[in-house]
Amino acid sequence: MGLRLVNGDPGEELVVDTGPLSHLAEAGWLGVLRSVAGARKVVVPDAVEYELRRGASTRPHLQQVLGTEWISRSALDTPSENAAFAHFSAFLVSGGRNIGEAAVLAYAQVHGATAVIDDGAARRAAKEAKVRYTGTLGLLCEAVRAGFLTLAMVSSVADHLMETEYRLPFGPGEFEKWAQENGAV
Repeated sequence: MGLRLVNGDPGEELVVDTGPLSHLAEAGWLGVLRSVAGARKVVVPDAVEYELRRGASTRPHLQQVLGTEWISRSALDTPSENAAFAHFSAFLVSGGRNIGEAAVLAYAQVHGATAVIDDGAARRAAKEAKVRYTGTLGLLCEAVRAGFLTLAMVSSVADHLMETEYRLPFGPGEFEKWAQENGAV
């Protein structure tokens, strides 16, 4: 599902999960998300904000995410949001895990937003429910295709993300080769 990037429609929204925010902040590249979003609103549901706050005491980079003014917060409190959250929770939430992903997908489904998720189970749930989604790497590749970021810059971002134990389908220094071999850019 393609995304329009630079100067996107101001009515469009990206609803972002904890993982992408955490890894981008830890790697020092949170501002790239702001730039890639363009005119689109970046939103985190209350469950993601809770996960960020809970982790901030041991992972100080999360304070950077919580302190941003360009990321909007949204409580899931309408009947349709609660029903969507219950639906996605039934598939994703186990042992207190994946609550953020369920909230991101619920918000995206109800509001027609694009979910930014990296978890495999959440991506499968999004696909099954026909919720528009992308991963962190997908956003970065779209930015390269749009001419907004260079291959060299995204290669650097990818290498820094891997330093935070972010899993990517290639090793350090291999983004450009992977992107070209897979038609990602």
